Amino acid sequence: MPYSAVFLGIAGLIPFVAMPLAYQLNLLSITQSAVYFVQYSAVLLSFFGGIHWWDAISNQRYDKQMLVAMLPTIIGWLCLVFSHDVKVFGVLSLSYVAVLIYDKFTLSLPKEEVVSYISLRMGLTSVVVICHALMIYLLV
Repeated sequence: MPYSAVFLGIAGLIPFVAMPLAYQLNLLSITQSAVYFVQYSAVLLSFFGGIHWWDAISNQRYDKQMLVAMLPTIIGWLCLVFSHDVKVFGVLSLSYVAVLIYDKFTLSLPKEEVVSYISLRMGLTSVVVICHALMIYLLV
């Protein structure tokens, strides 16, 4: 995996870690922290749908992959609509895991690139899921 992808992936974790930390340090209220967290999480989840959109178009696979590519965006948007409900954190967290599993079995990249990408994503997704769980803990 290119260094820039690893660096940007890790940098993408900053808002996930910063929002619960900002609440713990009394820099934000729990409501502000939760809203900002959900907003960022929904936007980032949508990004993963774009990966499948690109993969489907570049490999001329206009089948279910193109339809599934829209699901992260739709789920992210619905989470924004219902962001006042703590269950949204669980939905977002499970969506990240589901997209990771779908990536592993669907992306049509050379095997070594898929292994490298999935390895990176597993680490990043683990942190994302833990941060979602932490936000649930702080909210209830």
